[in-house]
Amino acid sequence: MAERLIERARAGVKVYLLYDDVGSTGMPKRYRTQLREAGIKVAGFNQRHKFLRFYGPMRINYRNHRKIVVVDGEHARVGGHNVGVEYLGLDPKFGRWRDTHVRVSGPAALGCALLFREDWQWATGEVLPSAPPETVATPGDQSVLVMGSGPADKLEECAIAYTDLIGRARERLWIVSPYFVPDTDIRTALFAAQLRGVDVRIMLPNEPDHKLVWLASIAHADAMIEHGISVYRYTDGFLHQKVVLMDDQIATVGSVNFDNRSFAINFEITLWFTDRKAIDGVETMLLEDFKSCRQVGLDEAKARSWPMRFLTQAARLLSPVL
Repeated sequence: MAERLIERARAGVKVYLLYDDVGSTGMPKRYRTQLREAGIKVAGFNQRHKFLRFYGPMRINYRNHRKIVVVDGEHARVGGHNVGVEYLGLDPKFGRWRDTHVRVSGPAALGCALLFREDWQWATGEVLPSAPPETVATPGDQSVLVMGSGPADKLEECAIAYTDLIGRARERLWIVSPYFVPDTDIRTALFAAQLRGVDVRIMLPNEPDHKLVWLASIAHADAMIEHGISVYRYTDGFLHQKVVLMDDQIATVGSVNFDNRSFAINFEITLWFTDRKAIDGVETMLLEDFKSCRQVGLDEAKARSWPMRFLTQAARLLSPVL
């Protein structure tokens, strides 16, 4: 990764790398140094906000969870992929890594570029240079809504949008997330969808990467099963994609997990698709993923040991901050 970025920088490309301070604690200082020496601009998200950087755990509430690559303001990639060896399937703990990223080109890429500019200005105080485009990119054959969300929103736009999405479902609602710790509004909306006959499916990892969140997720998932909602556990490696499919009307791909941290605390990005081509693509992808899942039955949920129930319910109490 460093070699490729350095090669582009030496070819005259202006390269900007913005990383999340908390999620990148293991990144060696020498990695950043070699990039900077090659002329690459590198910044941590809370780099100039000393209070957030040094005052204990406060900074975890101002995390940049977005995963954005923008090229020349014409192409962008958005989804669940971070940069790490585990995402290449090279971490022996996790093995195969299942994730989803989307490439968009044209006007939609400008929305991604705008979010990166805002994040860069927050992190560094620097306003990235820009000029009006000589020509406006021709729209493609699909409509894309680029939605950025975060703790600076006047309204909790992310939570509102997903609650409304669930409420609109009439035939199917398929949710894929590595972390499932919904708040009361989301839980109520999911229960209501199941009661009106919607095919509600929730796909989650079979194995944990963060034990506390995983335990809370089990408690919430078991509650879904008890209300007749189908829960599936992905068994072919670690599941990290964040995808939702509603009827034949809307599909979303982005960085948002189904938890309060993504809905209200982290800085996130979601791409919303309404065209049948994108929706059919997501449907085909998820149907293939379901083949690598096992469904969790009511018997399994009820058969959990008392120590396990205690741990999952105790972890559930921390749901608002997980």
